[in-house]
Amino acid sequence: MAEQKKLLRALAGEKQHVPPIWMMRQAGRYLPEYRATRAQAGDFLSLCYNSELAAEVTLQPIRRYGFDAAILFADILLVPQALGADLWFVTGEGPRLSTITTDADFAKLGPVSDIHETLNPIYDTLRILKQELPSETALIGFAGAPWTVATYMIAGRGTPDQGPAHALKAENRPLFEALLTRITEATIDYLSKQIEAGAEVVKIFDSWAGSLKGEDFQKYALEPCRQITAALKERHPGIPVIGFPREAGDKYIGFAKATGVDCVAVDNSVTPEWVAEYVQVDGCVQGNLASRHMVTGGQDLIDDTRRIVNALRGGPHIFNLGHGITPDADPDNVQLMIDTVREA
Repeated sequence: MAEQKKLLRALAGEKQHVPPIWMMRQAGRYLPEYRATRAQAGDFLSLCYNSELAAEVTLQPIRRYGFDAAILFADILLVPQALGADLWFVTGEGPRLSTITTDADFAKLGPVSDIHETLNPIYDTLRILKQELPSETALIGFAGAPWTVATYMIAGRGTPDQGPAHALKAENRPLFEALLTRITEATIDYLSKQIEAGAEVVKIFDSWAGSLKGEDFQKYALEPCRQITAALKERHPGIPVIGFPREAGDKYIGFAKATGVDCVAVDNSVTPEWVAEYVQVDGCVQGNLASRHMVTGGQDLIDDTRRIVNALRGGPHIFNLGHGITPDADPDNVQLMIDTVREA
């Protein structure tokens, strides 16, 4: 039964002695079975759009570790591609996109109503997972937050400071806001279709939220998240939403109340004790072990894992990393983390 799934119980506000566990990027390059499946697919985007293989890599960490949740294998940049941007991946360097820096560039994007033609294989992946996942494992869908997706669409690639997006925001605010609106509308429709296909939870990844300061954070991180969450809950009453405004710092405080999300995921730049005092008071929190522990392991991993579990035991908590697991992680350290959480 859905109500018995540990992740959904945490999202409903239940305090559990052993928190549910999953891990950002848990299907990925640190696993040999993932690398084999990706080689079979040919390249990263082909893997994302091959529903059978995308479901397979989503299931691999569940089989190996018994995580309490599976997260759909996809990428936040599929939405720009579905809107009409060119997208490709450069080996060793990451994604590249055609840029949106002028009104003429923006005019080339397609309407939100056309995105599903591109994204239908993603929904098929979720349908497969709904059938294949163990009955106790929750299924998470996701999308990138509008600001984070916009930073890639404006720069054409990832940037260390999101400088091109901040520049466009300063130089052509109407264009910048039109782009955010288009992404917001597309994200609502995309996540809604994911829920219809079987996602029981959705997560909004705002990886670059921390570079928005002052009023910009309210307008371009918090408000789009609020709009997406409200629209999804209107269409799908009861659907839980996790928000991740990474590196938000003290803006994590009150984020759940302001946006309506059911859980705030926190990065490891804040301590679990601080999170317990200022963020968990409003409901479920997710996080926040440093990803480096998955590489280095040892007693430090055990100590920090126990510290997080103990600090956040007073309220609803989903154990996770503070950011995605890295390709150089040791799979044995993942098992050590899980064993430590479940023995804590």
